Amino acid sequence: MIRVAEEVRETLAAGGAVVALETTLVAHGFPPGEGVEVGLESERQVRAAGAVPATIGVLDGQVVIGLTESELARFGPEARKVGPRDLAAAAVQGAVGATTVGGTLAAARAAGIRFMGTGGLGGVHRGFPDPPDVSADLAQLARTPALVVSAGVKSLLDVPATAELLESLGVPVLGYRVDTLPLFYAAAGGPPVSARVESPAEAARVAEAHWRLGGGGLLLGRPPDEPLDDVEPLIEDALRAARAEGVTGQAVTPYVLAYLHRESGGRTLQANRALVAQNARLAGEIAVAAA
Repeated sequence: MIRVAEEVRETLAAGGAVVALETTLVAHGFPPGEGVEVGLESERQVRAAGAVPATIGVLDGQVVIGLTESELARFGPEARKVGPRDLAAAAVQGAVGATTVGGTLAAARAAGIRFMGTGGLGGVHRGFPDPPDVSADLAQLARTPALVVSAGVKSLLDVPATAELLESLGVPVLGYRVDTLPLFYAAAGGPPVSARVESPAEAARVAEAHWRLGGGGLLLGRPPDEPLDDVEPLIEDALRAARAEGVTGQAVTPYVLAYLHRESGGRTLQANRALVAQNARLAGEIAVAAA
């Protein structure tokens, strides 16, 4: 049920650097037709750092770890959004399954991959417990020995509540050359991180020490190179529009992203593309340092 690409399998066997990448960003994070190029650019950035990319998704009855370019092109808006609970069903039912951060981590763990790059981590939704919505990303990260590089927590979520829950789950929240958790599009204003690291090598050493002590996942927040500090009012508008239209559950994130991209005149779209690539590059650098 699990197919690992030959390059990924050989690199892991040799103790080399491999970085897991998700497919939900490809299928649902960008306008139709644009996500594939974002995924390919993430892979290029991982390779530029000296590591091997392993983009993960469900295709033709298998969990595929290391998609080809032609396979990646099959992940469009109609793909099923696949979290940790959904991997088996998507594979058995022959669905095209785009993995979330949590789904990607679950598959990566099965293959022995310990590093991942993404845009933003899922978490506690604003207004909790109404709706009573907490992303499966958090529990999966807590039980998976992997380091995830992101621009913090997804901007539409309750970031302080998510940080508190990560603390309760024993997940270190590191800041890459910053003392507070980045707020996805914005670089500053988030809650304090549990520790600051200054280099890929230091991040790798902290992760290895955490795993030797029996810990699970770690989150490393990397601020975007060109932050947008005026997006919060648009996020509030987008969430109100989603509630008014009855958008709930897994459909909220793609709805809000599309709203932001449209109402910002494409500024958030450009920023999202850039930060995904930046995070993939840093994940590759850390994987190389660890290897």
